[in-house]
Amino acid sequence: MSSSAAETSTQLPPPPARVFFQAAPTGGRAGTGPATRDDSVQKKNGKVTVKYDRKELRKRLILEEWIIEQLSVLYDCEEEEMPEVEIDIDDIMDATSEDERAVKLQESLVDCYKPTEEFVKELLSRIRGMRKLSAPQKKGL
Repeated sequence: MSSSAAETSTQLPPPPARVFFQAAPTGGRAGTGPATRDDSVQKKNGKVTVKYDRKELRKRLILEEWIIEQLSVLYDCEEEEMPEVEIDIDDIMDATSEDERAVKLQESLVDCYKPTEEFVKELLSRIRGMRKLSAPQKKGL
């Protein structure tokens, strides 16, 4: 009984400023065979030093997924076969007017042979109200 009490008292949680990242298993499913050294769980120490705006990142991810879907339709191909199209949302948001934003988008889609006006109009509508993503802010101490 004293050995189990000693085990629980020696297993303290890590300090609050540390985060452990668990490596994904590389082989087979758990419990299907004898554990080998390669299958053991590996932990890496890391520190959380920045605060991310998760809500804005989620909006950006949804927008990027929509853009990929629309480009697949415009170029009539799968994502892997799509020509190199670079649409920098932050760069577009830096433009001073809607017309300048539309011109930047049209320049990115110069290789597209299908009409792009509806895509440009919808994308400009979707980025309205979004904030530009800046470098992550450091947490105040």
